Formats: sequence, C-alpha cells, structure tokens
Amino acid sequence: MRRLLAVLCAVMLASPAGAATLYYGSRVGMELTIVKKSGIGSTHASILARHDRRKARVYCREYGHDFTEACVDAEMTVPLHFEITANCKTGEFTTFYGAKMLFQGRNTGTDVSTDYRITAVDENVVLDGSGASGYDYTLDQFKALCPNRVK
Repeated sequence: MRRLLAVLCAVMLASPAGAATLYYGSRVGMELTIVKKSGIGSTHASILARHDRRKARVYCREYGHDFTEACVDAEMTVPLHFEITANCKTGEFTTFYGAKMLFQGRNTGTDVSTDYRITAVDENVVLDGSGASGYDYTLDQFKALCPNRVK
C-alpha cells in the first residue's frame, strides 16, 4: 500500500498538473507553465514558459463564462513573450507582455503604497499596486527570476 501511494505521488508530481506556473495577468487561468529556468538570481536570469490549453479553458470558463473552444483558441493566441529575463544586480527585467521593468527595491517613498517599487521603463510609470497596474503578477515574475532580491 505504501509503495502504491509513493508511486502515485511521484506520478502526480511529474505530471503537467503539478508543473510550476507563473501568472501573466490578474485573472483566473492567466497562467503559463514554466518549461525551463536558467541563471536564476544572476545577471542573466531567464525563464521560458508555454501556454496551456487547460489554463486557457479555465480562464474562459471562470472569468469569461464562455465554454466554447473559440474562446480557448483566442486565449491561446494572446500575444505574449514566452521568455522573461532579468539582470538581478541592476533590477532590470522583462515581463510576459514584453514590457521593460525596473525593480528598485523596498518602497520608501509616499507616492505609492506598495512594498516594492517597480517602474515600467518605457512609460516611466511606477506601478501603484492596483490590479490595473499589474503590480502583483509583475512582482511575482521578478521574484521567480531574482528570488534573493525580494524577501
């Protein structure tokens, strides 16, 4: 019985359902499955991910209340960059949307109420912590690339 339980646990952990994921958006199902990591915590950190039809289906059903395959197909074609990168020393990183960001450490200012200060470089805008700013999933992407920079 123990052996059977151990085998079942190993199979479940090795299956795609147990695969590590990262969110690219704030809504349910907006997740990508991590395929490869390299240089995590370094000046050349990289994570390669892929879209998953199961996650797209969750998004369509739970968020959009759309049970059609057309919705899943549309979600699978959302223009994303499937590789995110970071220079953990400088705090420069990219997101799954291809945005260039700058992690600036603990937020000590009063302009936003977030724990950490993250700036969208091209727009020169500090993420304010709102759902619209994408702060939570952007910070999670940086954490995955540079875990030692975020406590």
